[in-house]
Amino acid sequence: MSEVRDFLVELGTEELPPTALKRLSDAFAEGIRAGLEKADVPFAEVKALASPRRLAVQVKDLAVAQPDREVQRRGPALQAALDADGKPTKAAEGFARSCGITFDELEKMETPKGTWLVFNSVQKGTQTTELLPELVNKSINQLPVPKRMRWGASRTEFSRPVQWLVMLFGNEVVEAEVLGLSSGRTTMGHRFHHNEAIELASSADYVSALESAYVLVDMEQRRETIRAQVEAEAEKLGAVAEIDEELLDEVNGLVEWPVALTGSFEERFLEVPSACLISSMKEHQKYFHLVDKDGNLKPNFITICNIISKDPGQVIYGNEKVIRPRLADAAFFFETDKKKPLADRIEALKTVTFQKQLGSIYDKSQRVSQIAQFIADQIGGDKTKAARAADLSKCDLVSEMVLEFTDLQGIMGAHYAQNDGEDSEVAQSLNEQYMPRFAGDELPETQTGMALAIADRLDTLVGIFGIGQRPTGDKDPFALRRATIGILSILVHKQLDVDLKDLIELSIAQHGDLPKAEGLADDVLNYMLDRFRAWYQTEGIAAEVFLSVRVRPVSNAYDFDRRVQAVANFSKLAEAEALAAANKRVSNILAKQNYQGDAQVDSALLSEEAEKVLAEQVAAKQAELAPLFAAADYQAALNSLASLREAVDNFFDHVMVMADDEAVKNNRLSLLASLSNLFMEVADIAQLQQ
Repeated sequence: MSEVRDFLVELGTEELPPTALKRLSDAFAEGIRAGLEKADVPFAEVKALASPRRLAVQVKDLAVAQPDREVQRRGPALQAALDADGKPTKAAEGFARSCGITFDELEKMETPKGTWLVFNSVQKGTQTTELLPELVNKSINQLPVPKRMRWGASRTEFSRPVQWLVMLFGNEVVEAEVLGLSSGRTTMGHRFHHNEAIELASSADYVSALESAYVLVDMEQRRETIRAQVEAEAEKLGAVAEIDEELLDEVNGLVEWPVALTGSFEERFLEVPSACLISSMKEHQKYFHLVDKDGNLKPNFITICNIISKDPGQVIYGNEKVIRPRLADAAFFFETDKKKPLADRIEALKTVTFQKQLGSIYDKSQRVSQIAQFIADQIGGDKTKAARAADLSKCDLVSEMVLEFTDLQGIMGAHYAQNDGEDSEVAQSLNEQYMPRFAGDELPETQTGMALAIADRLDTLVGIFGIGQRPTGDKDPFALRRATIGILSILVHKQLDVDLKDLIELSIAQHGDLPKAEGLADDVLNYMLDRFRAWYQTEGIAAEVFLSVRVRPVSNAYDFDRRVQAVANFSKLAEAEALAAANKRVSNILAKQNYQGDAQVDSALLSEEAEKVLAEQVAAKQAELAPLFAAADYQAALNSLASLREAVDNFFDHVMVMADDEAVKNNRLSLLASLSNLFMEVADIAQLQQ
């Protein structure tokens, strides 16, 4: 077994952006991993490590060199290597010289195309220490740095000024220069608790040496330490800490040695909607909030410090002093906003641009109103409520609270609508219009909320597509993918029997002239239905199952999902593979014959027993399954069709479709077409044979 050692690279910096730290750390480790794999250097594990002042990667059991490789050079064919007298030709001798050997030392290799002269040698693997400098530089240069900067007179660019560089292979320094720094074995401890150099004896000492210097460099360990401390502080108050995972990641990127402290604020602030207070604590102060056993906000917060204070009471007092004016602002905005009804803000929306080619927010709300009313009518909702909700839907965008805390849009609209005495469902829908806000988020509960949420997203989709700005590659500035998934989620999970194409065409009609209007409805519909592919992948449903439905002209999302789920279950049956293969064969036969018949079978032309049996069973299934298809019970229909397997197999085993008699041949093609049509009522299961 070849010799192995641990490798460490650490880039010391000024404080890195907390929201980017995990992404930078993961990318650094992945770059090192990819570089080692490409160089074919064996290793056991690559671990990303980071704190606000450093990015590091530790590689366990890294081989000291690339493995030796057997290299074979092929020379001329043997018949071209010897002349008529059996002596080496100039080409053969030249090949031998280029290999550094004599002609007699060349070997022969037999191939189906003859015998060739070859030179076999062993290429020694490059030492890992020779590969690491370039590999580390490449990984750092490829980091997704959000915004590069320069410092001093240096031309070097990075996210923050760099201060030191450690590169150790075992206990030896790997000589390298990265971002203008020369490598060494010296790192730094905590800025306040251990602001001095630490000489690392070996790469294996790194994590423990830093922990002794008040730095938890393992991000996952530090993250879970913060979680445990926050939960412990909450428990002291008999409360529950609601830990937002994104906030936890951000706080984790702010500290090297976390210490949780609990503060409080005046109970009078609890008269303000809890969402406002929580947003203020999270956005501005990075505090964790607490709730009681009933889920009500408590007048407390937990902050994570980066030091062990000798007087924690002073730290808590300082944080309480800072949060008080923030909460006072929230209370002031809330009281100020309540003095002006939402409806009185409609006019102000005319001055707020949605998109320069698509008009103002007011224009958008008017378009959304028409779409939402149509959807409400389709799903048994109230058109009047949908119209009122659409009119008020964006009014909170011009409120003082939402101008300060943008993440409260919709939430504040619902509060203000309730305060104005609006219908309760209308008020609730103003928040529900933004649901789902993210994957796995809750969906609208009211019919008005569902109608508004779909209409708002659909207006954006159609409008942006209509001006030629559909998403490309990774660029999706209007979050159209997320909007589409939101629409599909509501339609499917709320079981709304609404045709997407109808909604899209109605939405297009609200926009009037659009530069890319030609083919727009089909373009948007195809884009939306294609999003189902990734959706089903996450559910573990094969792409072939999705494609079997996608090739059918289905534009009802709820119906689309029912078909996919039915085919997914059908594909697990013992009969599925044979029937899919048979359907593919049928499809190929009908396509090759360019069959345009009406699938009407003439029983008088049936002569073979196998075709008579199949015809009888197909006819019986047509009658049996008609009510199932009408009820969209695709699962029961496919389960029933599975019983055709034996008859289908016997038909292909004993019947010649391409009979000499033209009438008989066409009748058999009609029988196959009728068989295919039965399955096509659900999906093209031939796609399962991809």
